[in-house]
Amino acid sequence: MELVIGTKRWSTWSLRPWLVLRKAGAEFTETLVELRQGEATQAQIAPHSPFGQVPVLKDGELMIWDSLAICEHLAERFPDARLWPEDPAARAQARAASALMHSGFSALRSACPMALDQAPAPIEVTDALAADLRRLATLWNLMLDRHGGPFLAGSWSIADAFFTPVASRLRTYELALTDFGGGPEADAYGARLLEDADFRAWEADARAEARAAV
Repeated sequence: MELVIGTKRWSTWSLRPWLVLRKAGAEFTETLVELRQGEATQAQIAPHSPFGQVPVLKDGELMIWDSLAICEHLAERFPDARLWPEDPAARAQARAASALMHSGFSALRSACPMALDQAPAPIEVTDALAADLRRLATLWNLMLDRHGGPFLAGSWSIADAFFTPVASRLRTYELALTDFGGGPEADAYGARLLEDADFRAWEADARAEARAAV
């Protein structure tokens, strides 16, 4: 398998399936496309996908061009990795949380882009961003309480891959969910995602990438 990804310090959508591949124990190669280079970026993506976006998973002759669809494919491809919870209720909520992240939180995405090369610093919290942070706190509170942690649906799942870039945003912009209705467990969960060995490996690559770009 080959995963075509974007610049590691910026590409949240690439990070998600990359984490899932690592948790699945899958053998795969990475092809890195440098983002924010205009036509040069599109020229790099073109041989891999006609849709002009990354990530893209190539599994033999199969091409999958959406992060959530890639993760669903990997869950089916590697059932022993238990990338979704075995319990049907936990699995349903993990899928719902992933879908919510996939399509929502537009203010958070816009105001707080992932920037793994950026030193933490606070930002002004607009009403729209505050609403998204309250929604995030509600989701994390609900799932951690319902499933007992340490991850959203109990054990680590695709849902946690989807929220790992969010945890990095909270750190970069010095946002604590306890200020937006979250319990201390919510902030502890975010910190736990950033302590994951696979995320730390990605982050180390992102920082090396930033040093090389100077």
